[in-house]
Amino acid sequence: MRDENSKIRVAVVGYGNIGKCAVDAVRDASDMELAGVVELDEIVRLKRSLAETTGIVMASDARDLGRVDVALLCCPSRNVPETAERYVAMGINTVDCFDIHGDELWKLRQDLDNLGKKNGTVSIVSAGWDPGSDSLLRALLEAMAPRGITYTNFGPGMSMGHSVAAKSKPGVRKALSMTIPTGTGIHRRMVYVELEPDADFAAAEKAIATDAYFAKDHTVVTQVADVDALLDMGHGVLMERKGVSSGAQNQLFEFRMKINNPALTAQIMAACGRATVRQQPGAYTMPEIPVLDLLPGDRESLVKRLV
Repeated sequence: MRDENSKIRVAVVGYGNIGKCAVDAVRDASDMELAGVVELDEIVRLKRSLAETTGIVMASDARDLGRVDVALLCCPSRNVPETAERYVAMGINTVDCFDIHGDELWKLRQDLDNLGKKNGTVSIVSAGWDPGSDSLLRALLEAMAPRGITYTNFGPGMSMGHSVAAKSKPGVRKALSMTIPTGTGIHRRMVYVELEPDADFAAAEKAIATDAYFAKDHTVVTQVADVDALLDMGHGVLMERKGVSSGAQNQLFEFRMKINNPALTAQIMAACGRATVRQQPGAYTMPEIPVLDLLPGDRESLVKRLV
């Protein structure tokens, strides 16, 4: 049981690009402490020496880390449902960066909501930047202009979820998926793959193009000798809404950012980790969370400073 005056103990699940940034975000937070990093057994062995030099405790089971208040699930989206259910069953709050919009996201939220209410835990689903903080902004833009259209234009930049999906295909050794905006919320996916010896490029190309991550967009798959030579984790978004406010036509709002993809995702996850200890049991998406619950400090001081 956590004392309300104690720091929030956080476990980072997964030590890839997002996980490494999540460790930094937790260590930088005044109201949090890093319980440790959870990884698969074989990866723990490989990374233990690195962890020891940086003072990070690594384990293959969160129960070996002592008290854990919240787990930041820095794993591929398709692993999130099973992983989140396992942690909720242990009585640990969860935050994930599930990045598949639509019915799958909705189902995950519903499933974790039911489990959370049974286990007395809180889950915040899709706590990245899109879905995530951009979802919150889309809701605000719609409140500002109730009638209108919002266009979300991603990139140009690397999509981590799409890259992981492409890499999972048979014969693909490494993959980089670049999102190229063509305007009005329409995108092209430029996928660069480094294949295993004797792999069939045509088969890999078809498997990627028909995956749910890519099937709705124009996708171009290109074989390259070295994916790492192309790698840049920068990304960005331009959100535009044109609509009507209080009967006045032609209201136009724009929001733009250029980011390091894993760093921003991890920072938002850490903020949502803080928010989990301030909610009632169940599952939430970011638009459902009071914004002040994402920030350290007491509410009255935050209101005085920010409003």
